[in-house]
Amino acid sequence: MPVTDSLDIAQFDYELPPELIAQHPAARRDASRLLHLDGAGGLHDRQFTDLPGLLRAGDLLVFNDTRVIKARLRGRKDSGGQVEVLVERITEPRRALAHVRASKSPRPGTRLSLAGGAFQAEVLGRRDELFELSFPSPVLALLEQHGSVPLPPYITHGADDEDEARYQTVYADKPGAVAAPTAGLHFDQAMLDRLETLGVNRAFVTLHVGAGTFQPVRVSRISEHVMHAERYAVPAETLRLIRETRARGGRVIAVGTTSVRSLEAAARDGDGEHACEGDTRLFITPGYRFENVDALITNFHLPQSTLLMLVSALAGMDPIRRAYAHAVQSRYRFFSYGDAMFIEAAPASSTTEGHQAQTP
Repeated sequence: MPVTDSLDIAQFDYELPPELIAQHPAARRDASRLLHLDGAGGLHDRQFTDLPGLLRAGDLLVFNDTRVIKARLRGRKDSGGQVEVLVERITEPRRALAHVRASKSPRPGTRLSLAGGAFQAEVLGRRDELFELSFPSPVLALLEQHGSVPLPPYITHGADDEDEARYQTVYADKPGAVAAPTAGLHFDQAMLDRLETLGVNRAFVTLHVGAGTFQPVRVSRISEHVMHAERYAVPAETLRLIRETRARGGRVIAVGTTSVRSLEAAARDGDGEHACEGDTRLFITPGYRFENVDALITNFHLPQSTLLMLVSALAGMDPIRRAYAHAVQSRYRFFSYGDAMFIEAAPASSTTEGHQAQTP
């Protein structure tokens, strides 16, 4: 996996006024702004409703159909201390790996009384930063009844009915994510229907977004960062559509960085024809050569984040720096409930600014 060894975390920083962090979604899903970064590095201020004019008949949009689960639970340990549980991954019908926040880390055998005493979960052990929990009945059903939507840490209000509806794509299908694939939040059914009428095709992948997507990079040299693992699946039908799109001269356009990671993980792990699934720790940084993605629809990303590195790999570091500076100056709305970008891939020779990719 190519990682440019000489890159430093400081090269992916930028100043963001806190008031530009969107705390609520736009009035309509398609009412956001759209910053278009073309393949030559040009910037164009548009509206998301302009997207159909940027696409061509025969292009393929690839969406992530994961569904956000109500993964956050609150309660008390059997000792009486308060505890907050964020389910990261359901491993069996009645077992899950979770982040557990408490004054002291719970030991194996600790019982957590959750949702006001509605049920108890038992701590079985620990796997790195996650705790393995056993539940008295299927985890998904308990979360749906007693959990709350796990909004990102930079959204300051508690989840409400609006978030339950809007922090979910209209095509969400497979439950398992603890964070939304937010580029897809801009699409309503009317937009999907309009694109279909124009001859823009669509396909799906599944990547269950984990809480690790919000974790900062804690090392200076990005080649030393250990990427979090996420579960993904790319169906054979999607791979077939990619091959046909390329044969016609169309573009493969990922909707969201999670779709990028899925498609590129499949290119790395699979044969391009058969369905591919598993855990991926793919870390895409400048120097990476994209196999399955020509363009990207995405939101704006956190400073010093792995997602900012991914878009820099696709468009080039300098164009992304200029795009983000322009977005700040032009008062775009940032992050999950914010505005969108349409990024067309830059020529491969311009994305690393002279750095040579290395395979660790």
